Amino acid sequence: MKFHYVYQKVVDLKSNQKTQAEWMLSAAVGQLQAEQRTLELLQEDKLQTISAIQSEMENKASMIKLHELQRYMDYLEDRIAMKIGDVHQAEVNVDKKKAVLSGKMLDEKVWLKAKEKAKDKHQHEMLLREQNELDEIATVRFAMKAR
Repeated sequence: MKFHYVYQKVVDLKSNQKTQAEWMLSAAVGQLQAEQRTLELLQEDKLQTISAIQSEMENKASMIKLHELQRYMDYLEDRIAMKIGDVHQAEVNVDKKKAVLSGKMLDEKVWLKAKEKAKDKHQHEMLLREQNELDEIATVRFAMKAR
């Protein structure tokens, strides 16, 4: 007799929820990486602007050009500050998704363990049934020989 777990749909649901949580974590990690990359690009741009300002100062550039570069530097610093906030927010989101995933994994593990216990119980019952049948056959044979 084949094993049929009564709560198989629940096990499947928990497995699907875990898979969805993995996808959500993957998306959150991708978002974090994108935010970090954007921050790196802004910081590189800031370094290039600093270099440009130093170069312009050495070449005795016009005040208008220096003022323009300084305004761009201020803009970059504001963007970097905002991007650091975005990176932090993305990190918090990743941590939340990790917590959700670990909860889903634990949930799935509990249901899989329950299924495994039910399967073990079923197999034990089947072995007992089979043993009882073999005992009955042996008893009938013994009784037939005794006649």
